Amino acid sequence: MDKIVITGGARLKGEVRISGAKNAALPIMAATLLTDKECIIDNVPNLHDVSTMARILRALGGRVSFSDKNNRLIILNKNLTSSDAPYEMVSTMRASICVLGPLLGRLGEATVSVPGGCVIGNRPIDLHLHGLRKLGADIKIEHGYVAAKAVKRLKGREIYLGGPFGSSVLATANVMMAAALARGETIIENAACEPEICDLAHFLNSMGANIHGIGSHVLSIKGVNKLHGAKYRIIPDRIEAGTFIIAGAITKGEVRIKNANPQHLMAVVNKVRQAGSRVDVKGRDICVRGGRQVLPTDVTTLSYPGFPTDLQAQMMSLLTLTRGISVITEKVYPDRFMHVAELNRMGSDVHLEKGSAIVKGVKNLSGAPIMASDLRASAALILAGLVAEGITEVRRVYHLDRGYDKLEQKFSLLGADIKRVKE
Repeated sequence: MDKIVITGGARLKGEVRISGAKNAALPIMAATLLTDKECIIDNVPNLHDVSTMARILRALGGRVSFSDKNNRLIILNKNLTSSDAPYEMVSTMRASICVLGPLLGRLGEATVSVPGGCVIGNRPIDLHLHGLRKLGADIKIEHGYVAAKAVKRLKGREIYLGGPFGSSVLATANVMMAAALARGETIIENAACEPEICDLAHFLNSMGANIHGIGSHVLSIKGVNKLHGAKYRIIPDRIEAGTFIIAGAITKGEVRIKNANPQHLMAVVNKVRQAGSRVDVKGRDICVRGGRQVLPTDVTTLSYPGFPTDLQAQMMSLLTLTRGISVITEKVYPDRFMHVAELNRMGSDVHLEKGSAIVKGVKNLSGAPIMASDLRASAALILAGLVAEGITEVRRVYHLDRGYDKLEQKFSLLGADIKRVKE
């Protein structure tokens, strides 16, 4: 098993290029199940989760090839041999639930293991099931599997997808994909409007789907009889870009982030500016110059366009070094604070209080052996290690490989003293 070893204190400086968005790539890969024609997808990050989704597609009978040289996926799901997504793959990655909708839409049946993924709190799939049932699917959960069947072709309906913590990204994706081949019009109210959902909708339209209202909370999907293949380029990963914005700020560095989409990151840019750093937008580049000191600011995670929950842990690492008190409130996954204990091992002063973290700034962090609990916590702990005094060893970095393409290599090119070693 690998670990990341960091000697803190280096000021990051230089340029970094952002990879394609993991959270767009996975549902788009699932959407290729809706057609028997070839799909070519560019700007795909080389990640463990992408490999897992490719294995799932192959298990269903698809052909998948990936070129790390040009980050291109070529997928052909011409002759699907199965509608069962196996437990050993689905259980490791939550986004694999996205094969449920397209399998149901194309084949009229699907059996998918209840998904796994990072341990960041309770994340039920009830909105997925509600939406697909409204389209006419008969769904049962038995022995850890979701078994769905449509006796007739799915039929468009008006569907409300609101949950206790707002709209659901993956439920919106699943219902939208199933509705693309349904009879009639489907209206999704309180749909997620994250950039990754917009990317999926644009990909589906490039395949011949008829989706309107993209980017809003009301989606209209007029079902078509058949979808064709497409060539498509995935958007940049806003979470990776946000991680590097915060990295520039926490190390008081000068970092130019290339191939980003600044419009997807305005909530993050605003908060990093409030925390004392200079952030300039120049076309598709974002330039960060860390401030002389970190200023306290309060953060509340919300659905897009609010501050993303996937950058909450990284922002906490930055705010541990303020001269004051910051409050971070988690409105998307209220239990997503497992990184707090590890940050406190490094000398931070953070305590939890009913869905919020009270962050009292400290003068400095100190390197320590620490353990990552999930994907974004891994990145947060690495950011803390970049500025900590001494050596930080981050274990369980297999979480990191699920969502960041060569992160330690990119940090190294910016001047960080960081390396991956075998334990």
